[in-house]
Amino acid sequence: MKWPAKRITESSTKSFGMYEKAIPMMEQGIDVIHLEVGMPSFDTPAHIKEAAKQALDDGEVHYSDFRGVQKFREALAEKVAERNHIPVDADEILVCSGLTHAAYAICMAAIDAGDEVIVLDPYYPQHVNKIELPGGKVVPVPLDKATNFSIDAQAIERAITPNTRMIALVNPANPTGRVFTYRELEALANVAIKHDLLVMADEVYEQITYDGSMHISIASLPGMKERTFTMFAFTKAYAMDGWRMGYIAADKKFMPAILKITMNDIAHLNTFIQEGGYAAIKGSQNCVREMVNEDKRRGDLVVRRMNAMPGVSCNAPEGTIYAFPDVSATGLPSQQIADELLEQAHVVVEAGTFYGDNGEGHLRICFGAEPIERIEEAMDRLENYFVKNNRAQPR
Repeated sequence: MKWPAKRITESSTKSFGMYEKAIPMMEQGIDVIHLEVGMPSFDTPAHIKEAAKQALDDGEVHYSDFRGVQKFREALAEKVAERNHIPVDADEILVCSGLTHAAYAICMAAIDAGDEVIVLDPYYPQHVNKIELPGGKVVPVPLDKATNFSIDAQAIERAITPNTRMIALVNPANPTGRVFTYRELEALANVAIKHDLLVMADEVYEQITYDGSMHISIASLPGMKERTFTMFAFTKAYAMDGWRMGYIAADKKFMPAILKITMNDIAHLNTFIQEGGYAAIKGSQNCVREMVNEDKRRGDLVVRRMNAMPGVSCNAPEGTIYAFPDVSATGLPSQQIADELLEQAHVVVEAGTFYGDNGEGHLRICFGAEPIERIEEAMDRLENYFVKNNRAQPR
């Protein structure tokens, strides 16, 4: 028996990272602090839950449109046009089971075996999985930490071959915390237009930005709507990760192919939870602002504490719920540090190399997954580790 299929490569099953290593400790009852999983610690706002409960009581329990409930798609199209400045209508919105499902559907619809997809390194590893499943080849383009991981359009252009099909972009960026500027996005857009490339834009952190950083959807730039798949989700900003609800905004010409994929895997998203999504979009956004303010407070704590530790430097994130401290001055590989932090400090962080070779020398710390008191305790444990293992040269 041949098992598994050849396309299920080792890299396309490497998705769990340090969480999997922490499971045995958790099963032993050890107090492990989780700063590795990009999961919001907040509860879903009450008005969103109430809308879904009411939908159940009202009998919204049957099949709906394969593309998503009509009024929900209309509300999403209005939001995308007004807030993201991408001119779309309801027929250019497809509701999916989270952004993960959106990326899967896009990759299956857009990529043929042998097609190359450029990813910016450090990258989000689950996008690598989805590119590889239909036979695509991932082409990492390193970003320079000396420029705070800015987009390098010339490096992207050098990586283009006759087989290049698409560029994958995460903005705000996981794991680096960057929010790319208009000038950076414009340079990338010019390359995509010049070489007639598609762009898959992951914008799940669009509402989580700090200190005046402004998220810009690349599809809003001239000439980009017709070549960009923009993916959004309710996961982070509305603390709805377990709801599994996201959506794609894309030109009408792309929708039949994407719909062919989604109709044959989940068919359509649960009907009643779309009422929760509708309430999230149409209701007050004060809940989002409150959660982002708390994320900022937690992030500031992590940055301040990490910068006081020997061998560590940490830029303030411009967005997302991640810090990406530089630990290269310790002289230790980032995976070794992550493993030792789990074993010695019982704090779970992700090694930078989980996000590509260019993540070496960094750790990714999620400050959105635990209350601030637990983050403070985690920082105490990390400080003890770095003081004890200080091999850094004086700054």
